[in-house]
Amino acid sequence: MAERSDRTPARWRRPFLRWLDGVEAGWAVPLLIGCFVAIWTLYLAIAYAGGGLHPDTLEAWTLGRHFAWGYHKHPPLTGWIAAGWTSVFPLSDWSLQLMAMANAGLALIFVDQIARQFVTGHKRILVLLLLMLTPIYQFHAQRFNANSVLLAAWPLATWCFLRAFETRAPLWAVAVGCTTALAMVGKYYSIFLVTSFALAALAHPARRAYFTSASPWISVVVGLAALSPHIHWLATTGASTFTYALAHANGSTATSLGEARNFLLGLAAAMSMSAVLWVLVAGTRLKQFPADFGAMSPGLRLLFYVAIGTILLPILTSLVMGTDLPSLWALQGLFLFTVLVVCGTSYPIERFYTVNLTVIVAGVALAAVLVAAPIHAVYRNDRGYEEGRNLYAQTAGELTRAWRELTGVPLSAVSGDGSLAFAAAFYGQDHPYNAGPFEYEDTLGLPRKTSLDRGWAALCFRDQEPCIRWMEWASSRTGHFVRREFTAQATLWGRPGLAREVVVLMVRPRGMRTIPKSAADDFSASRRATD
Repeated sequence: MAERSDRTPARWRRPFLRWLDGVEAGWAVPLLIGCFVAIWTLYLAIAYAGGGLHPDTLEAWTLGRHFAWGYHKHPPLTGWIAAGWTSVFPLSDWSLQLMAMANAGLALIFVDQIARQFVTGHKRILVLLLLMLTPIYQFHAQRFNANSVLLAAWPLATWCFLRAFETRAPLWAVAVGCTTALAMVGKYYSIFLVTSFALAALAHPARRAYFTSASPWISVVVGLAALSPHIHWLATTGASTFTYALAHANGSTATSLGEARNFLLGLAAAMSMSAVLWVLVAGTRLKQFPADFGAMSPGLRLLFYVAIGTILLPILTSLVMGTDLPSLWALQGLFLFTVLVVCGTSYPIERFYTVNLTVIVAGVALAAVLVAAPIHAVYRNDRGYEEGRNLYAQTAGELTRAWRELTGVPLSAVSGDGSLAFAAAFYGQDHPYNAGPFEYEDTLGLPRKTSLDRGWAALCFRDQEPCIRWMEWASSRTGHFVRREFTAQATLWGRPGLAREVVVLMVRPRGMRTIPKSAADDFSASRRATD
């Protein structure tokens, strides 16, 4: 049937076949990825219409507000990207949602660069379609953080490594050094990719030619040079990012075995839908897999060694050091296996199957936008989120209003619950700077002296007991303060939703000892305001 359909396609298939004809012409892949980014950005805009941005995305933007070679929790790449993006695009939900999906689209472009090293035509499209049927490039990507930023960094570095190993050209060697350094300043987990490069080169039959050339040594020197500013930052600031990373290394052998099992199961689950569809495409030709594996090209064999390293090295590290090992840390590397499976086949794949997969991908995306997104938005408006993100904008607006009435000046610093502080900085009219979210500090301290001098505010949800205890402790040490409570209620398309109590602590700028009359009247009218 597949062959017959390719010879005499149905009328509705012909536009898809013309599109597949454009793969080698250079326009079909960009069109596919562009449509993917557009429709899933629309999904995020609808699904989170009343939900606000994820705290990880807000944190990335907050960190990027001041340039640094490192930040307290993660390496700096997410902050740099968020800062660069918002210097061009407006500060809004849709803008950062587009940023997250543009990162996913860029990842797919780099994956295609790898695939075209081994196949041509619609097999390149098959690789992308199978990846689009995973939750990685939509739902994982939308939470823009140190994990999802690697979606683009890993295939970019892998592509450069393949080219450098094959050509041993100095420019590609330089590119490997730069891109591996880029991956490392995304997240230190990328050390597993870099180590896999080295082990794959050692295991490959062409290792002698590679290591006796200048290519690997150029890559090492360039990579260390590119990383040197961050290394200097680590050496001069106490390496807080290492401290945060090592906090995950406190398990036993039994827990590590459980982590490794769940790690593999999670990765398998992420690829399950694509795997089932690939089995349907390959059919009885799957029996050729052993022969195809044995006849694998040198480039694919190198890629195979890299893929195995990115799975085995984290597991071995977890077993030795007792580290946590959630599968979401490795999702950015699953493209390696998709490329291997599709590009390693010796037999042609009928375009009939590629068209069918395209229709499935488009159908899933349309169903997500038209059905799932509105349902999700309504559900979350009523049920809310644990972090309270559908109350972020309302809380930030109320905080700004209360602070302006109290002081008459813009709010410059905010603290308290980390997520609420990020939200107040992003959604608040004054865009105050984060004064140090207390949950990332060893002790629950007060904001820095500059924030104390200029005045600051803190936010907690009433049901966050650790945050409330910190606020009571901070109140006893700040002198003149105002504490207030209010109810924030979510709304979606004019429909009221979940409500939560918010507690606000406001400390006036140093030297401001009196409350403006309008503010005093307002606070005396509120039974829950205390001075």
